[in-house]
Amino acid sequence: MKRSFYVLLVILLATALSGCATLFKGDTQTIPVTADVEGAEVLVDGVSYGKTPIQLQLKTNKSYTITVRAHGKERTVILNNQIGAVWVVLDVLGGLIPVIIDLATGAWYELSPGQVVVTLK
Repeated sequence: MKRSFYVLLVILLATALSGCATLFKGDTQTIPVTADVEGAEVLVDGVSYGKTPIQLQLKTNKSYTITVRAHGKERTVILNNQIGAVWVVLDVLGGLIPVIIDLATGAWYELSPGQVVVTLK
């Protein structure tokens, strides 16, 4: 009986000490990048990350400049981070600790647009 109580207590504490967004989505987001030219170079804030098509795993607590280039042409897309209102509401309902955790980790944020599709031809 004691053991069941302690297991339940640990689960409740772990849940209480985590924010909703941190628990359910984390502080990163997968952004697919595609172009009408396969093998176009993808740069994130000026750093090469590979070639299209690619799935970028980016932290949500900042904005990014995505540049896709091939054959002397390039297109740039800005990924803005914005606060997801649903996560804020859920955290506020959960108390002060989830608010602090999600705010500190940046898990409240989402990147927009959620994908990058460019035309280089």
